[in-house]
This record gives sequence, C-alpha cells and structure tokens, in this order.
Amino acid sequence: MSLEEGEICALLGENGSGKSTLVKMMYGLVKPDEGEMIFQSKTYSPSNPNEARLAGIAMVFQHFSLFDALTVAENIALGMVDPPPFNKLSREIEEKGKAYGLSLNPDSMVGTLSAGERQRVEIIRCLLQNPKILIMDEPTSVLTPQEANVLFEALRNLAAEGTTILYISHKLEEIKNLCSTATILRAGKVVATCNPEEKSARQLAEMMVGTSIVTPKRTE
Repeated sequence: MSLEEGEICALLGENGSGKSTLVKMMYGLVKPDEGEMIFQSKTYSPSNPNEARLAGIAMVFQHFSLFDALTVAENIALGMVDPPPFNKLSREIEEKGKAYGLSLNPDSMVGTLSAGERQRVEIIRCLLQNPKILIMDEPTSVLTPQEANVLFEALRNLAAEGTTILYISHKLEEIKNLCSTATILRAGKVVATCNPEEKSARQLAEMMVGTSIVTPKRTE
C-alpha cells in the first residue's frame, strides 16, 4: 500500500485482517517478518515508538495512555523526548489546541476530563511533534456526534496543511464522508483500494469480507 502527502486514507478490514499489526509496524511496536517500508524515499524500520516519532510518525490509540492524577501539560510532557519548560509547553498546548479547534486547559487534571477531552490530550501530544503521518485508531468510538464533527474538521485542516492521516474505523458512513482514499485488508493482504466516496457502505463491507452480503427479507 502507499500513502500520499496530505490525504486522509482509510484502512479497512474485518477484525483480524491485519490493520492493527500494520500500524504497529509503522509505529515501531511490531517488527515485520519480511517486506520493506519506504518513508520519504528511504528504507524505514523503526525499532520502537520513539524512533517512529522522531521520523515523523505519530499515533493516537483507541485506548488512551494517560495518568488521571496528572495535569494535561504533565501528561503531554511525559510523552516527549525533550519537553520544554512548563510555561512554554502550556502556551504551545493552548496555541495548538486553538489552531485546530481542540482547545484544552493545560492545568486541568486529566481525571476530571471527558473521554473526548482525553482524546484531545493525545492528539495535541501528537501535533506538538509536527508529524508527517498521523495514525488514528477508531477515534470516534468514545466521542459524541458533536465531538466527532470537531475531530473531523481538525483532521481536514491537518490534511490541507500536508499531514497524511491514516484512519482506522468500522463506521463506513464516517469513512465515506471523511476519507479521500481507502485501502482494504483481508487476511493480512491488501485486496483493494478505492475512493470511498464513490462506493456505498454495503460495497465497502463486501470488499472487506470478500463475499456478497445478503440482507434477510422482512416477513410481514
């Protein structure tokens, strides 16, 4: 598969199709058994997430890794190799949040935040790295519809600025509205690529499972 600069690409597949394994390889959590990754015209093989982040790849996981007893700024600092002084970091958090409609109070305790606000902490932590590729794993599973719309607008703005978004979701209507391209995995292999805007949710689902989906007839 390939990714282009500034696109929002959906990564689709059933559970067990290889989506998580693929993005974990990109993020340095899993070592590939074979094959090759090329990033910015060079062979790319991160040994750990820190190497991936330094190369320009960031990831927001479905399950957050935050400490309730620490502030937003303290949690973000823990994920940085060389965090700036807290005053500067707090300003950067506020500025980045306002720029993308993801406002946060850097002094808030994470334990008091909603699920949507916690996700913002993870996203801002990634954005402070100025990533070239941002991987989003099932990001709307914990969001209200309003929070999801705010997230989509932020991702569109990031893509417009040249950041590539790799977006994993089982919500096919969401994929159709947000993503400009989709790669479909089945049993660890790429089986199709398409423009999801040109496919129905049913067609996308059939590409994922590899067979036609028969809708049972309703009985009167």
